[in-house]
Amino acid sequence: MKTRFFILLIAFVSIENYCKGQDLEPVEGINGKHGFIDKTGKEIISCKYDNVRPFSEGLALVRLKDKYGFIDQTGNEIISCKYDAAWSFSEGFALVKMAGKYGFVDKTGKEIVLYKYDSAWPFSEGFALVKLNGNYDFIDKSGNAIISCKYDGAWSFSEGLALVRLNGKYGFIDQTGNESIPCKYGGAWMFSGGLAPVEWNGKWGFISKTGKEIISCKYDYANGFNEHLEGLALVKLNGKYGFINKTGNEIIPCKYDAAGFFLKDLNR
Repeated sequence: MKTRFFILLIAFVSIENYCKGQDLEPVEGINGKHGFIDKTGKEIISCKYDNVRPFSEGLALVRLKDKYGFIDQTGNEIISCKYDAAWSFSEGFALVKMAGKYGFVDKTGKEIVLYKYDSAWPFSEGFALVKLNGNYDFIDKSGNAIISCKYDGAWSFSEGLALVRLNGKYGFIDQTGNESIPCKYGGAWMFSGGLAPVEWNGKWGFISKTGKEIISCKYDYANGFNEHLEGLALVKLNGKYGFINKTGNEIIPCKYDAAGFFLKDLNR
């Protein structure tokens, strides 16, 4: 029987959460409901919600009877559970869905961007990606369309550039909407650690923000560099997995049948 090897790389994020003031942790009670405990295990917010998410920017997303809202760290419902769907706060705003349309609210629950979009994504680097009538735009925090896209696919900004797709090919635009890296790649993913994985002629490598090939396109598959993995990227070569650094050196050789990583929070 063939032995299969697995790499499990653990990034301990509890210290990071502590430094960010993440003092409360989600927990599921014996009643099947969810609430929050402090670092001593004391229940601070009663287990009464159907689901909860960790606190983000001082508020936590909660679900009660299939409706979503937000609470503060004392358990007060700051934004009532009335939305059909919602996402955690990012850059001061939360993406919410009501009556099939998406919009944004601030931390008081005030509607900042009207519920009118067919799809939307949370704010990143000052912009939110939205879709209306099949067209993509990037809006600012006042709801103004800053970048009107001609592309048939787009992703949120990361490190100053946004991944876009045109006629099946991928490239990147800057925050003025200029196509800084042409749509010529068969596949790509967002920038992380100054590099982006791209696919060229069926092989994957990494480019810089100027479009220069930094790591040759020779891999069967490549993931983005991960800050929780000390700047390593998962790659696949000749059917085997390993990890490389940003200069392309194999830190963990490509010899494994499968590889991955998970994040472990020691507070849980």
